[in-house]
Amino acid sequence: MDLIRYQAPDLAPWSALDRWSNLRDELNSFFEMPFWSSLARTGQLFTGWSPALDLYESGDNVVAVVELPGMRKEDIDISLHDGTLTISGERKRESTDGEKAQRTERYVGAFRRSIALPTHVDANKVSATYQDGILKVTLPKAEEAKPKQIQVS
Repeated sequence: MDLIRYQAPDLAPWSALDRWSNLRDELNSFFEMPFWSSLARTGQLFTGWSPALDLYESGDNVVAVVELPGMRKEDIDISLHDGTLTISGERKRESTDGEKAQRTERYVGAFRRSIALPTHVDANKVSATYQDGILKVTLPKAEEAKPKQIQVS
């Protein structure tokens, strides 16, 4: 029997572009923070723990869907500031009673995702639900951002 080194499967021909996009998001959030708080995050910049996020417009709402399996809702923070939605939190390592891990592939630790919203939203009506490891943030569009029908007189 031959031993073969594990190689992660190449899921898509453009997977490298997705990694560049994640790096760009991390660098953007890195430079948006004050200098003194960014010093604490320099170790997290290249860790790779960044949950998948989908953003789409649905009628009068902008909806963000984030995959956060294995997390508790108490460990998730959501903020909205100047048209940027930020979702952060920390996935904690499960306590093992003296067991030594032979292989670990699940990311643990803190994460932060920031995304610029495509339109103005009403911050007072934002809602979020978390079920089965999926966080869904619904951001109603602001009245000035909604299309208006104008009657011709």
